[in-house]
Amino acid sequence: MIGLVKWFRTVTKTAFSKKYLLLTNVAISVSLSGVGDIIEQHYEIYNGELAAWDRQRTRFMSISGMTVGMFCHSWYNFMDRRFPGRTIGLVLKKVLIDQTVASPIVIFLFFATLAVLKRSSWEEARHEVREKFIRLYTAEWIVWPPAQIVNFYFLPTKYRVLYDNTISLGYDVFTSYVINEDIGSVPNDAQTLSHTRD
Repeated sequence: MIGLVKWFRTVTKTAFSKKYLLLTNVAISVSLSGVGDIIEQHYEIYNGELAAWDRQRTRFMSISGMTVGMFCHSWYNFMDRRFPGRTIGLVLKKVLIDQTVASPIVIFLFFATLAVLKRSSWEEARHEVREKFIRLYTAEWIVWPPAQIVNFYFLPTKYRVLYDNTISLGYDVFTSYVINEDIGSVPNDAQTLSHTRD
């Protein structure tokens, strides 16, 4: 048992070292984005909304977690370099900047990654963002300010993405639901408009 604890400490120390932190953060983001989608899909299967587990959907959600994980890794490092310290005023400033700058970027990264993976047209991608962005951004304002106060006040930079993704697991279930919700096709006037630009 003591050997297992030592091994775990060594692995954790290595994984969260400066050398491997980006890789660790991306791996955490990929894994938990996929797990969030699997939970949501099994809920949909349980409710009869989905016939079977869609592995491609989980793969796409995991890959989108990769792009978000890379961004979050860089974002938290930037925020802590730019705004060092842990006073309440500084933490609240970081939370406000995080919500107004990083949150929209993360949501757009998510949409953009999925649009590329699904080979969506520009109009389809725009339509999806128009229909779903506000719901996701509103949920961000409910979930993240309290979570980020804890993140910015108590945790060192190297554990921020891990904490973020742990909290995000519940949010990822909701994100998977919203992102994969059928909103119908692009309205005809938008399709006509896109053809007139060609």
